[in-house]
Amino acid sequence: MTIEVKADRELGWSRGDTLRTSIAAAVAALLLGTAWFLTATDGEGLGGSNAALMLLVGAGLGILFERGRYCFFCVFRDLFEKRNSRGMYAILVSIAVGMIGYAVIFSTRIPTPTGDNTPSDAHIAPVSIALVIAGLAFGLGMVISGGCIAGHLYRLPEGHLRSLPALGGVVLGFGAGFLSWDFMYSSFIIGAPVPWLPAGNGYTMAVLVQLGVLVGLGWWLLRWNPPVQGRGDRVVDATEVRRLVFFKRWPALMTGAAVGLLAILAYYKDVPLGVTSQISSLTRTGMTEAGMLPHFMPGLDERLAGCVAVVVHTITTNGWLVIGIVLASLAAALPGRRVRLEKTTAFNSITALLGGVLLGWGAMIGLGCTIGVLLSGTHAFALSGWVFGAAVVAAAGLSFRLGLHRRAAPGVFSTLLD
Repeated sequence: MTIEVKADRELGWSRGDTLRTSIAAAVAALLLGTAWFLTATDGEGLGGSNAALMLLVGAGLGILFERGRYCFFCVFRDLFEKRNSRGMYAILVSIAVGMIGYAVIFSTRIPTPTGDNTPSDAHIAPVSIALVIAGLAFGLGMVISGGCIAGHLYRLPEGHLRSLPALGGVVLGFGAGFLSWDFMYSSFIIGAPVPWLPAGNGYTMAVLVQLGVLVGLGWWLLRWNPPVQGRGDRVVDATEVRRLVFFKRWPALMTGAAVGLLAILAYYKDVPLGVTSQISSLTRTGMTEAGMLPHFMPGLDERLAGCVAVVVHTITTNGWLVIGIVLASLAAALPGRRVRLEKTTAFNSITALLGGVLLGWGAMIGLGCTIGVLLSGTHAFALSGWVFGAAVVAAAGLSFRLGLHRRAAPGVFSTLLD
C-alpha cells in the first residue's frame, strides 16, 4: 500500500492571512515579553528562577505538538484505524533521544546507580495493579474525549471545543482520584516495587536494553509504514518555505528528536516534562481548603515520584510550561489556517466530559499522563513508564477498533493533516 500525496493547493494571501499572522506575531511577542519579565524578576512569587525557561520549553512543545501532530490520540488512531505507524516513530525517537540525555545527567549525579539511590526528582514510580488500572482508564478516556491531556491543551486553541468539557472533566477526575487515593494506595501501591533499570546494571546496559526494545518496536511497526509517493520537482522559494513551515505536517523523526531534546533540557534545569502537576495541584488545593481532603495524604506527600500534586497558592514552573504549550500552539496554528471552530452538541460534550474524568482519574492514580509517566518515565529508565504506556496502548487500541471515538463524537471526527 502506498500513501498518495494530494496535489498542493495554491496558498495565495488574503486579508484573513494578514490578520491571522498578525495575531500569531502578537502571541509570540507576548510569550517572549513574559519570559523576559520572568527573567528580570527572577520569577519571584511566580514560580522561581526557572519560570522563564519552562515557559519557553512549553512554547517549544506547543509548536512541536501542533506542527508535528505529536498527539497520542492522533498517533494511536492512525495506527489502529488507518494502519499507519508514521506518528509512532516520533514517540520512539523522542524516547531514544531523551533517555540518552537522562543517562548522561544521571551519571553525573549518581555515578553508581543502585536500588537505594534512585533519583527522587525523576518520574520513577511503583509498579502495581493500580498503575495498570490507571493506564487502562487513561487510554479509554483519551479515545472517548478525543485526546490526551496534552492533546487537549494544544488542540483547544485550534478550535477543538470538545476540549473545554474534556479539561473540565480532567479536573473532576483528579478530584475523584484524590478521594479514592487512600484506598488505591493502601490496597495496591504501598510496598509495590519501584524497578529502575540502571540499578545494579549500570547506565550503559539500561540504554542498550531500552534501545533494543525501541529498535524492535520500530522494526515491527514497519509493516504499517507505507511508502509515500514523491512530490516531483519543487522550487525552494518563499511560498514553498511557507508551505513546509506552516501548512505541511513536520517530519515525525525531527519532531520526536526535538521533543526529546526539550525533555532533557527541562529535567536538567528544573523537573521532568509533565502537564498535570499544576492542574492537579490546584484541584487538591481547592478540595483541601474546602475540607474535602486532609492536609497530609500518604504517599503523595512522601517520596512517590511523578507529577505529584501538592497544595499550592501560586503558579508553578509546570503552570508556565502549560501556558507556553497553549499560547505557542495557537501561534503555530494561525498562519496555517488551522484555527476552526468544531461543531459541538450536548451529546459529544457529555462524552468529552466523561472521557476527561477518566483521563483525570487515571493521571491521578498513575501519578501523571502520557507525557509525565510514559515519556518522562521511559526517559528515566523506569519500568513504570513502560507498564503505563502498555496499558494505555491496550485500552486505546481496543477502543479505536470498536469505534468508540466516532460514537462519542459523531460528525466531529477530524482527519489527520498530511
